Amino acid sequence: MYKSVSKKKLGQYFLKDENIARKIVGNLSFKNYNTVVEIGPGFGILTKYILKNTLLTKLFLIEIDKKLVKYLYNIFPFFKERKKKIIINKNFLKWNPKNFNLKNFAVIGNFPYNISSEILFHILKYYNYIPECIGMFQKELVKKILSHKGDKMYGILPVLIKTFYDVKYLFTVKKNVFSPMPNVKSAVFSLKRKKTNIIFSTLRKELHFKCVKTAFNQRRKKLKNSLNTFSYILDFNKIPFLNKRAEELSVKDFIELTKEIEIRT
Repeated sequence: MYKSVSKKKLGQYFLKDENIARKIVGNLSFKNYNTVVEIGPGFGILTKYILKNTLLTKLFLIEIDKKLVKYLYNIFPFFKERKKKIIINKNFLKWNPKNFNLKNFAVIGNFPYNISSEILFHILKYYNYIPECIGMFQKELVKKILSHKGDKMYGILPVLIKTFYDVKYLFTVKKNVFSPMPNVKSAVFSLKRKKTNIIFSTLRKELHFKCVKTAFNQRRKKLKNSLNTFSYILDFNKIPFLNKRAEELSVKDFIELTKEIEIRT
């Protein structure tokens, strides 16, 4: 069954272990939101445990594969009876929660490995709407997100994720609980939106993203050289950290750097 619909180009590895599925969903807090968006539900192994939570009032499933959408309607026939569409046949990277009037929801999923980074960047795009995320990714990516300044894996994604979220490694998942079996190890981690954080306006958020991405795109250079795109700013050379490289700055340092650039713009 799993192999007949699996598409390697989509990075699909279907979880088949009920205990792992129950454990993943069990890490959702269901606090301060009543809507859950599941990405890539596949055969619904996580979905059935999400539905058991009595605090849940809304559920949306985003599934790109039409065959799996049909399968999900067959095993959850009551979805057809709902007035509003629950299963959305769409690429999550092109999905906009505003079109569904969603402003506060959790995200969960056994995410396709080949677009994992893009999924996380899409979650960041709507971080104001997403207080919590529980996800299974390739273990190497999770390790990257948890990296700190000075680490080889430290870069754009870890800085931006940890600007807005507290990250926690939950547990490792063995290869043999998937079909087909992946060649890499998997891990589950949680993102909880930070309660105390600087207020990011749309403008500041865009500036912060630009600052972090520009700095790491030339990570071997000192910031005074890699950030020369901001050289129009008065007293640019007086901004702190400019004699350091991107990998030497902490998440807090990058936030301070964005502040310094903003007040001079």
